Amino acid sequence: MADTADPKKTDQMKADQRKADQKRADQKRTDRRRRKVRLLPPPAWWPLPVAAVLGLAAGGAYGVLKAPEYAATSYVVAVPDDTTEPATALGFAQAYARIATSSSTLAYAQPRAGVSARELRTQVRAETSPESPMIAITGTSKSASEAADIANAVADALSLSSNQAAKNTGVQLLLFNQAVAPSEPASPSAAISGAVGLCAGGLLGGLWLLARPAGRTRRPEERPVAAPAVEEYASLPAQGDHTETKEKESVR
Repeated sequence: MADTADPKKTDQMKADQRKADQKRADQKRTDRRRRKVRLLPPPAWWPLPVAAVLGLAAGGAYGVLKAPEYAATSYVVAVPDDTTEPATALGFAQAYARIATSSSTLAYAQPRAGVSARELRTQVRAETSPESPMIAITGTSKSASEAADIANAVADALSLSSNQAAKNTGVQLLLFNQAVAPSEPASPSAAISGAVGLCAGGLLGGLWLLARPAGRTRRPEERPVAAPAVEEYASLPAQGDHTETKEKESVR
């Protein structure tokens, strides 16, 4: 019975050993494959999606963190009197648009606007068209009502200062439309900021791909080894040997 059990135990041990060896071999192959996968270089176009994602994140964060800004616009128009040509009113409209943000005009507007003259200078702008004697005065603020107050205050101050010289210029400014508090902010939303950031990041990534060197640097083991020039020179017959051979043939 002991002799019969020993061969069975030996066969079982050999089978277990083979299974263990096979398992270790499979594990080594798996580890080898994982190492190969880890060592694979990233694709050449990887900066494009990375830059696009970074731009999307930056634009979305800017849209979320930045406080909304409101803009309200008031319109004044230059009107000539009976003795003045319309072209003159157009020229004065261009001139009044330039002095709408001057220190004297803002000093008149500052009490009604409720902000300091220094802040008022950065929160108002005046625009006009070369074909129309109308001036658009836009006030900006983080508050919708304050933006409307700034635009109306500057428009009234500009009209008051210009009408004081209307007898000499023949042109006076009249309020055409008062600014009202806007219902929506003029600043872009988080979605629009994210889209702009996405486009900007993708553009920068594409430019980086176009600007980088086209050739790939070879690894040391991939570079061809040039044959020594000495061996090529040694394999060629010397010039003196050719001369001696020709002289022997001519003697013969």
